[in-house]
Amino acid sequence: MKKTLYLLGLILTMMSCGDDNTPKDIDEPQPDEPKITNVKTFEKVKVAFADGASQSAEKTVSFPTDIENIKTVKMYIQDFCPNKDCDEWDRFANIYVKDKTSNEWYEIGRFITPYWVGTEKLERGYEIDVTDFKSLLTGSTELKIYTETWNAKGRTYSVDFDFEYGTPDYKYSAVVPVFQYNKSSIDGVPYGKTHDFDMDKQINIAATTEIAYLRTIISGWGHATPNDTDGRGCAEWCYRTHHININGTQTFEHNLEGIGCADNPINNQSPGNWKPDRAGWCPGMVVPVRFDNLQKTLFGSSFGFEYEFEDWTNNNGNGEAYYAISTFVVVKSNNPITKPVVTD
Repeated sequence: MKKTLYLLGLILTMMSCGDDNTPKDIDEPQPDEPKITNVKTFEKVKVAFADGASQSAEKTVSFPTDIENIKTVKMYIQDFCPNKDCDEWDRFANIYVKDKTSNEWYEIGRFITPYWVGTEKLERGYEIDVTDFKSLLTGSTELKIYTETWNAKGRTYSVDFDFEYGTPDYKYSAVVPVFQYNKSSIDGVPYGKTHDFDMDKQINIAATTEIAYLRTIISGWGHATPNDTDGRGCAEWCYRTHHININGTQTFEHNLEGIGCADNPINNQSPGNWKPDRAGWCPGMVVPVRFDNLQKTLFGSSFGFEYEFEDWTNNNGNGEAYYAISTFVVVKSNNPITKPVVTD
């Protein structure tokens, strides 16, 4: 009898608990939230052209100094245009950090402004991962923001950075430019004509480097002819394949083709011509970064670098074509690192 009562009690207990025997009053452990330090830099600064205004603005800011504990760095750019009171055209724009050793400005991000509107449809504006530049984004740091605007309305920006603490992929990193022909859309490398821009370099990466890669931003400008068979002029519209040659051998490809302009979340650019695909960029979007990993066999010696455009000849029928381009070499290691050396 006692055994029967015990079994009955056990069954009733199990039924009262249901199928889930997990205690109801214990919360599941939650992962730790990432620790983020936010740094505001430019705050509603205006860049314009006319009446003494400047197309660029500069500012010195204070960033965290414990960069060995920083996992990622994200930059957010808000572009304000209330009541369409801004430059209505799709303008070339970028942001730079100054290297404290060379005093050279390094392009850390590029974007093209939208027609007629700002970034109000994006919660924090444009987002750009700038972790590759964290060795420069530390302590007292100079920044510059530029827009190729040609009227007094210009553009108004706020820029802030999120420094996420955590274990980085590598403890140490460094970045140096291979070249920068990126001051504006029309200060880029002429396409389809002879020019004197140096696209050939020698790069030396220390043997102790653990990983290295190239970081390139490129955007075309102009409507030069002859048009392609589909009516696309160069270099804004014409789809092209560029190559990076390492020691004289074609090693990497950059396909400049459509990236989905019609899917842009900034989809209120009326009456602008924002939907048709350009060659590698869109109005109201960040110009994408192109990454190319370098083989470890190149470390410890000097190797040749050449950036090569696809063959095409401008027939002078509709102006000029340009490619604004910057390429950096990024190196990383878990041991103290030596910067790459780039020479002509």
